[in-house]
Amino acid sequence: MPTIRRAEVDDAPQITSIYAPIVRDTIISFETTPPNEKEMASRIRNTLPNYPWLVCEHEGDICGYAYATNHRTREAYQWSVDVSVYVHDSYRRSGIGRGLYESLFALLRKQGFYNAYAGIALPNPASVSLHESLGFEQVGTYEAVGYKHGAWHDVGWWHLQLVSTEENAERPEPPSALTEIDTGEEIERGLPSIQLS
Repeated sequence: MPTIRRAEVDDAPQITSIYAPIVRDTIISFETTPPNEKEMASRIRNTLPNYPWLVCEHEGDICGYAYATNHRTREAYQWSVDVSVYVHDSYRRSGIGRGLYESLFALLRKQGFYNAYAGIALPNPASVSLHESLGFEQVGTYEAVGYKHGAWHDVGWWHLQLVSTEENAERPEPPSALTEIDTGEEIERGLPSIQLS
């Protein structure tokens, strides 16, 4: 039975092994050198406690992970986040990406975030399909913005409104840190979408 839980620093080795071939062999990530376990542990530690970083675990294996980070550093952007999801090769097409995102978005809404953005290196039809199936809409493209594996690549940007900004036209309260909210029900939101045998 799969579970979705908050990532821990001790998950760094398995998360690193999921991410390394994506960096090394594809254009999905614009990093060119896979981070080592120490660097990945630092990324997890620095993301938490302000933003969610979730893993899907099945029989002791981490099948995928998703996380949010700040969209930009200037204060007026504080209600917006960038999101990413990665799934282990062996567990693709089993709803893990969708499930992780559903849990992630539930937590972000509870924290008080209004907008989520995803940058997708193109072409990546699987990622585009996942994001659009969850309600993301494309808002723009950075053309030929990155050079990797011998070619220039575009990055498309997709937007999901987590909470309507029309409902709160006055200045909203700053988002809560992840440590300030109860994550129990929201963290399990995406489990029904995951289909593992």
